[in-house]
Amino acid sequence: MSTSVEPVHHESPEERQAEIVDVLVEAFSELMNADPDAFRSKFRKMAANPFAFYRGSAPLFYADMKGVEDSWANERTGRIWIQGDLHAENFGTYMAGDGVFVFDVNDFDEAYLGHFTWDIKRMVASVALLAWTKAISDANIASLIESYVRAYLEQVRFFVDSDRDHEYSLRLETTDGHVHRILQETRLNTRVDLLDRTTLVDESFDRRFRRGRGVRELGEAEREAVRAAYEKYLETIPEEKRFRSLTYEVKDVVGRKGFGIGSAGLPAYNILVEGPTQALENDVVLSIKQGNVAAPSRILSDERIEDYFRHHGHRTAVSQRALQAHADPWLGYTEMDGVGFVVSELSPYVEDIDWGDLTEPEEMAPVLDYLGRATAKVHCVSDEDSDQSLVDFQTEDEIVGVVGGKEEEFVREMVDFGMGYSETARDDHRLFVDAFRNGRIPGL
Repeated sequence: MSTSVEPVHHESPEERQAEIVDVLVEAFSELMNADPDAFRSKFRKMAANPFAFYRGSAPLFYADMKGVEDSWANERTGRIWIQGDLHAENFGTYMAGDGVFVFDVNDFDEAYLGHFTWDIKRMVASVALLAWTKAISDANIASLIESYVRAYLEQVRFFVDSDRDHEYSLRLETTDGHVHRILQETRLNTRVDLLDRTTLVDESFDRRFRRGRGVRELGEAEREAVRAAYEKYLETIPEEKRFRSLTYEVKDVVGRKGFGIGSAGLPAYNILVEGPTQALENDVVLSIKQGNVAAPSRILSDERIEDYFRHHGHRTAVSQRALQAHADPWLGYTEMDGVGFVVSELSPYVEDIDWGDLTEPEEMAPVLDYLGRATAKVHCVSDEDSDQSLVDFQTEDEIVGVVGGKEEEFVREMVDFGMGYSETARDDHRLFVDAFRNGRIPGL
């Protein structure tokens, strides 16, 4: 059993550059037209290095995956919930609905259904890119990818044997080393610190958002439209996750701009609402962000999946609830003028992993072991045991079924793919920068 380990591009550099531009323009043209300044900023960030380019170009990755044979994907393992944009920086901490600090996959803007290997392939290529920026040797990069993939497979098998996928998580008591330290440091964060950065207490002794860079004042009509969308959102919070208190009263609304690489140009708002008590330290900041087309959906045509979602905001919220066993109790969705938005809390307890201090392979390997297990967990909680109905089988059983006794072949293929596609991405980055700086990207 053999598959292509990387998309092989036989075209010339000029043809590949045109393909890169075409894919990015097709994916982002609507947002680029609405806010070209935001996309100039996004593309300049992507130009910084190959890893940044890779982070911002998920549609190109999936365009390359289209038509690539994948014999690990069948009618079931090719239709599981995936994070959709898995890379080495899309992991971090959050506080689960039960109050426990968890280290896990984060950022579900691109989450969808697809091949379980797509998440793994996108992740291992990012590992190779990240390690390359640290001047780590090819032999050590291959070993790091192998650590991640073997941990993933080991954890999937654990779920088959124990059937405890919803109970398992990377917490303070189940981690050590760098991941444990991230969790410990997150415990020091406070809601008051977050509120002090984003709000102030006015002369009426109530909180309001600070106005400044990245904050947009709303006119009366837009403010009322956002408040109406907020009321619709409240209806989407599952009954068992609703708070029984003063919570949900709106205190202030502002527009937001200046998001990072992944969310450039997406209309967004922040809403300040009353927390569980009248104490000012309990106020909650909510993000209302327009949902975007999930990158995997661009190459996966399946009416059953497409018809399941009302809009991209609904898809994002449903996906996150499927992929996280204990999702944010504020998570929900709404719409404005027929466009879907996802709603979530801006939590003080969300911290992304920082690879800056991890410079040696022996420091990175244990972390990648944890990331492999976290990836397995999100794949395996999002099956017939979760609240959604799109995946009505046990994901772990199906993955083990296709890998079977071919674990070494699977590991080798993922290593080869990661090494090969990272080289493609480095070449693509150079072509992208050349196109951008020479005005070859329409609309910018």
